[in-house]
Amino acid sequence: MKTMPKRATVYFDSFIHRALRVKAAETEQSISELVNAAVRRSLAEDAEDLAAFEERAREPNLAFEAVLKDLRKRGQV
Repeated sequence: MKTMPKRATVYFDSFIHRALRVKAAETEQSISELVNAAVRRSLAEDAEDLAAFEERAREPNLAFEAVLKDLRKRGQV
């Protein structure tokens, strides 16, 4: 489902804006398209991280001291 674009004012550091303009010209995309794609990737990464946290939430908590003791016992530290 495609939604109507919404307008927002975003302020970029001058060097980032310059880099975006160059990339937009080289890729024949608009700055808006580049920014939307970057935000989508960032949100997708966040969703993956949240899923991983949720999956690992059921794992037992290990005390640092116990892990360190086990590593020493195995000769890995």
